[in-house]
Amino acid sequence: MEARGDDEGDGQGAVDRRGAPIPRRQAAGPPSRENRPWQEAHLLRARVRELERRCAALEAAEQQTAALNAGLLVELEETNRGVVALYQHEHQLALTLQRTFLPAVLPSVAHMSLAVRYLAADPGNEIGGDFYEAVSTPEGLLLAVGDVAGHNLQAAVMMGELRHALRAYAYDGHSPRAIVSRLDRLLRLTRPGRTATVCVALVDLTTGTLRFANAGHLPPLLAFAGAAPHYVHEHGPLLGLGLPQPPETTVHLTPGARLLMVTDGLIEAPGTHLDDSLEQLRSVVANAPADGEAFCDALLDAFRHHRQDDVVVFSAEFTGG
Repeated sequence: MEARGDDEGDGQGAVDRRGAPIPRRQAAGPPSRENRPWQEAHLLRARVRELERRCAALEAAEQQTAALNAGLLVELEETNRGVVALYQHEHQLALTLQRTFLPAVLPSVAHMSLAVRYLAADPGNEIGGDFYEAVSTPEGLLLAVGDVAGHNLQAAVMMGELRHALRAYAYDGHSPRAIVSRLDRLLRLTRPGRTATVCVALVDLTTGTLRFANAGHLPPLLAFAGAAPHYVHEHGPLLGLGLPQPPETTVHLTPGARLLMVTDGLIEAPGTHLDDSLEQLRSVVANAPADGEAFCDALLDAFRHHRQDDVVVFSAEFTGG
């Protein structure tokens, strides 16, 4: 006998082969009130376990991040120590090179009294490219002060190159303007993109004639006996730009006249206009001692609070022709 569906037979429901009724499946419905608390507790425990799993994963990630940060801090400290050591080594090397490149002594010549001061920047500041030169040539006594742009080992090396080239051009008998023009060309060929300033003065020791060529440097200052000091403002462009230099400036020195050339490290100060600093320098020179060594010391004392860069103070007094 085959089982019959609910729509067959006498309406008593389905039966099996032996005629026994087959129980009906009850349709799924909402949980009973007795089972609802159990199911809610089961869902809550599942959510708690999921939160615990996520917290454990987050804690593990935080521990891994902390370990990574600790390793990076150690590497950073080691790198900083290496950078500081390298900077200190480079700073000392640049300072040593710069002092090696500068003249060991000034020439002793008739009718001129020379005095110079060179001071490196404070240890916390970088080395600069300041230099000075004094060369006895067949044309007279050549004096120069310059400053290479930059504050590093390369600036010190470049300063040495310019100074040696300047000496060579001076020994060849070139005029101040020709020397400046040749230095400009040399800089463009060997150090493209770099710049420098230089003021070159040539003194005829017989006549007292003084010829200037200034390539972007601070103006030289002249102090004649019985007169107020004044600047020689005529100048040309920086070295390294390839621009033509103007004609030389010529003045005649009388006995007791003093020429002063400095680098900007002496007078430049944050928040102070350069014109004000130049005027202060002129006032100090007007009241400074006549002796060359004491004169240089007086200038350094007057501007001691400004010192953040290398300083060159170069004094040349014409004693007579």
